[in-house]
Parts: sequence; C-alpha cells; structure tokens
Amino acid sequence: MSYESIAIDQQDRVAIITLSRPEVLNALNLNLVTELDEAITQMEQDDGVGAIILTGAGDRAFSAGADIHENRELADEDREKFTALRTGYTWHLATCTKPVIGAINGLCYGGGTVMATSLDFLIGCEKSSFRFLAVNYGQMNATWSLPTMVGWPRVKELLYSGREVFADEAYHIGLINHLVPSEQLIDKSVEVAAGIAKNRSEGVANIKQMLLEHTGLPLEEQFRNEVSGRKGRFAGLSVEEGFKDFLERKGRKPLAS
Repeated sequence: MSYESIAIDQQDRVAIITLSRPEVLNALNLNLVTELDEAITQMEQDDGVGAIILTGAGDRAFSAGADIHENRELADEDREKFTALRTGYTWHLATCTKPVIGAINGLCYGGGTVMATSLDFLIGCEKSSFRFLAVNYGQMNATWSLPTMVGWPRVKELLYSGREVFADEAYHIGLINHLVPSEQLIDKSVEVAAGIAKNRSEGVANIKQMLLEHTGLPLEEQFRNEVSGRKGRFAGLSVEEGFKDFLERKGRKPLAS
C-alpha cells in the first residue's frame, strides 16, 4: 500500500514507520493520522512483524504536534472527524498488540508528545526535546500516558508548566530509555526492537496486555492476576514446547505423550 504522509520500511521482523512531512516538522494532519492508524492495523495482522519503530523524517522534528493551519481551515465535519480519529489513534498505539518504540529524532511538541507517550517506550538522541504544550492554550493532554513513564511529581511539573525538556533531562527522568548520538538512533532502535521481535509474538503481546490491565490496580491484585493468567488465557507453551531446542541440545528426548 502506498502512503503520502508516512513512509514504511522493514528490517527483518522490525517495521519502521516514518512520519514524513518534514517541511512542517511532521505536524499531524488528518491524512497522516489516518495513514498511521491504518499502517498500525496492518502490522498488527502481519505475522512477519514482531516490533514497530515510529520516528520522524528529517533531523529537526519527531513531530511538532497538530497541524494548526490545516485544523483552522477544516470544515466542521472534517474537524470533528479529525478530533475523533486523533483521540482514537493514540489509544490504538498504546494498546497495539505489537510493541511500538519511539525513535525521537528531534523536537516532540504538543500532540507529538501525546503520541510519543502512548508508545511502549522511547529512544532518544541529543536532538530530542519535549514540550507538553496543552496548558498554554487552556487545554490538557498526556495526563493518562505520561504518569506511566515518569511518575506523578514530574508529570505535574511538566504538564503545569509546558516547559521544554531537553535530551539529558528526558533520559535522567526516564522519559527516554536510551540516549545515543543522532547518527546511531535508528540503528539502536532497530537493535532494541529486534531483541524483542525475536521472541514469540504471543508472549510479548500477553505481557503488554497484562501490564495495561494492571495499571492502577493494587499490587496484590496484580500478583494474583498474573498467577491466574499464567494458568489460563496467558498460559503460553509447555516446558516441552518452550525448551524443545534446549532439551534436544542436551540429548534428552521429549517425554512420550
């Protein structure tokens, strides 16, 4: 499938989605958000994809956020459609059955930060910076996604102030997992993603689902849910199936069924 506002590449089992509107700092317009949502859906259904990387084109921006010029010019009907889709696609990213890793190649502002904090985790470089700008125009966003990354006290400061968070601080507070030189950003992201993609997709998806379900629950309930899940819907493989190669290497024959 051909796209206008995003580009798709794949390295082995790692799919790479690039937001491709560098002339406007990869601002999020209706077409880009629509295409991104469609691409994520297709990758979820593709057994050849074990992990997804999301990055931005150019060396200036991951995404500057919503395309304000387009939003101002949209007809009321299209603006309502965009608002609904923009809300839905961030939740889709957060709950995607495949892990989605953000490679933050430049500034990440406004709606870009909502998108980024919806992802499983982020990898950054010296050009990475973040601004949660909604407070500047009397709005709010990322109140549900940012706390899972950096904790309440820092969330409050960043969302209340809308100040810029540069790469070193972002790494220090846990907003990004790895901080590497910009020329190594994609290679590092692919390396990390490939390490995930080599595992069984069902196992990764089950862990992600359990983590999502655990959010906000008491610790004991999380513990009991995991115990129950391991016996039930997230049972996974038997020892014989899961360690087949190991058992064969050690010269031990599988047990008779």
